[in-house]
Amino acid sequence: MKDITCALTIAGTDPTGGAGIQADLKTFQELQTYGMSIITSVVAQNTTGVQAIEHISLEMIEQQLDSVFSDVPVDAVKTGMIANIDMMKIIKKKLDGKNLPLVIDPVMVATSGDHLINEEARDFLRDELLAYATVVTPNLPEAEFLTNMTISTFDDMKKAAEKIVHTYGAKAALVKGGHLSKDNDATDFLYDGNDMHVFTKKRIDTKHTHGTGCTYSAAITAHLAQGLSLYEAVEKGKEFIQAAIEESIPLGAGSGPTKHWAIRGRQV
Repeated sequence: MKDITCALTIAGTDPTGGAGIQADLKTFQELQTYGMSIITSVVAQNTTGVQAIEHISLEMIEQQLDSVFSDVPVDAVKTGMIANIDMMKIIKKKLDGKNLPLVIDPVMVATSGDHLINEEARDFLRDELLAYATVVTPNLPEAEFLTNMTISTFDDMKKAAEKIVHTYGAKAALVKGGHLSKDNDATDFLYDGNDMHVFTKKRIDTKHTHGTGCTYSAAITAHLAQGLSLYEAVEKGKEFIQAAIEESIPLGAGSGPTKHWAIRGRQV
């Protein structure tokens, strides 16, 4: 009898460990989920920005996916940085018909402001991949692109979440308010096609937020892999990222990483 949950992340790397594949695997581990990874791009980045990107060949991406799916059970999948349409087409083909919980973190721009995927790929992600998602987790700039809206209020966030679901076919959308006015708490809205849920935590005054989107979506993925409902997965994911930001680490000269093991000893 299978007594362990397995989560798969499909994304790019971060050699400094705060974001991307490395952040995902750390998060899976902290949440007692067996983590697996498909590397799409090798990214030379640190806390100050992105210095270079080298994409993995399409053949190798496909072979990595085949290696995992042909041998090890997968309970949930998340995607992060997928740089171009050809990569997205392969991933779409491999996920088609698998009926797995899928968390799409529509990674477009790094915390530093560096663009990570091209505009053509952003269109394909919105028009073709979102329909596969159990939940999409955009921050405000990503939500603005996906919806072609200006988002500056809570009402805007709710409308964006509804549009992502009803226009592009995602089962649910979690629009994150981290980029909203600093006068507000950190408030996220989850729309599941029927109900609007709100998750609010105290905003932490820190610049060390490198990899927060990756970490949050990975925590949601781990909880979905364990069989939790979407609401419970987001609720626990929010607790996880809040703790990680509260104890974020001032490493490097720029935006430092969150503390992935901050949740230890806390009740979640």
